[in-house]
Amino acid sequence: MKGRELVNLGMGQGPAIKAALAACEAAYSDGWKKNEVRQAIKRLLNNPDDYTQDPIFGDVAAALISRPAPVALREDLDYAVWGDEIDPKAHEQMRHACRLPISVGAALMPDAHVGYGLPIGGVLATDNAVIPYAVGVDIACRVMLTVLDIPSGRMAVMADDLKRVLEDNTRFGVGAQWTDGGPWHEVMDEDWSVTPVTAQVKDKAWRQLGTSGSGNHFVEFGEMEFGENDLGVPPGTYLALLSHSGSRGPGSTVATHYSNLAMDRHPGLPKELRHLAWLSMDDDGAEYWEAMELMGRFASANHHVIHESITGAVGGATLLQVENHHNFAWREQHDGRDVIVHRKGATPAGEGVLGFIPGSMADPGYLVRGRGSSTGLDSASHGAGRRLSRKKAKSTIRWSHLKAHLEERGVTLLSAGLDESPHAYKNIDEVIAAQADLIDPLARFMPRIVKMAPEGG
Repeated sequence: MKGRELVNLGMGQGPAIKAALAACEAAYSDGWKKNEVRQAIKRLLNNPDDYTQDPIFGDVAAALISRPAPVALREDLDYAVWGDEIDPKAHEQMRHACRLPISVGAALMPDAHVGYGLPIGGVLATDNAVIPYAVGVDIACRVMLTVLDIPSGRMAVMADDLKRVLEDNTRFGVGAQWTDGGPWHEVMDEDWSVTPVTAQVKDKAWRQLGTSGSGNHFVEFGEMEFGENDLGVPPGTYLALLSHSGSRGPGSTVATHYSNLAMDRHPGLPKELRHLAWLSMDDDGAEYWEAMELMGRFASANHHVIHESITGAVGGATLLQVENHHNFAWREQHDGRDVIVHRKGATPAGEGVLGFIPGSMADPGYLVRGRGSSTGLDSASHGAGRRLSRKKAKSTIRWSHLKAHLEERGVTLLSAGLDESPHAYKNIDEVIAAQADLIDPLARFMPRIVKMAPEGG
């Protein structure tokens, strides 16, 4: 029998399943049939005490008897919801998160869809504990907007130069890095030995500094339209640069290490909550926090390197620059209580806080100001949110449909995967409208020249 079959029978992860796999092999060697082994495992799970002296299954029984006690879960915490077009499985993941004994507050944003552990668009406040998977694998993924004093009307005559600048100054794809040394940033002068894991990834971080990953990460030029505002930007429509990416390979390594550590710390969690295992801030959580904060500064450095190199090549003065991250945890106070707020694909939206919420490669994005909703844990969506999974998008959308749609919208696509087609995303205007009590839109961005990881990248 395989491990998955044993789990389906009710065998938990850990020492018991390892012992069970060895016992199955021993039983087969003695001539047992698979169904006989299956039935024996079922009886063993029901009454492990009866098998402690069994020559084949004794070690399994011992492991089951000594397995950790189940974690006491809560059933009294609910969560606030914005938007209607949300996958039922995302709601299920949010309900699971609310059962954790450390959970004290929760909210679900209108771009929500299924993730690992906490859904994308999920916000969770915890008591003195941090959940690595609720932060996410791409730690501190963020967006950055730079608005230049170049009128958008000049984009047509600058188009070839703008395309070349994007191609020359960005790298995309899994494992993408610079082969000729790459740029430098002061973040590389920081103490990367703050944790054993960050010490191991410093060299990779340098090679990947100023690059983007795959999936929904992008760097694009577009038209940024401002009406009357209090941001110091004269009304008008300007050339703007927008990027979306995170902490690359180093962030993924940090997330994987501490997620596994958290799961080891809480073996009594049921299977459906396993990816919501936490680390105490009085113990391992403090070490993870140091690594997470460093990955946040590294992710920010990635964007600054990209924007400095691209805008330096384009020319023009910067009228406005806004940067905000998601996939992170913050120490905050809500309802008079100190908590750790996880925003897994959710934008900070405290009162007066500026942020940017992108749509898709052919739909607008919005510069917004947070309204500081206590019910929403000072949060907003981080994008439009997926309507179709990547697998579903690839099986139902055709390149001909995408190309026709982009042509209609006046968007030039340099590279991307079919799973990033606008057809796979929710309507950004409906998503923005659904959170009118969380944010105020201030200005509108429309993509015009878009670069993402190529198909298969």
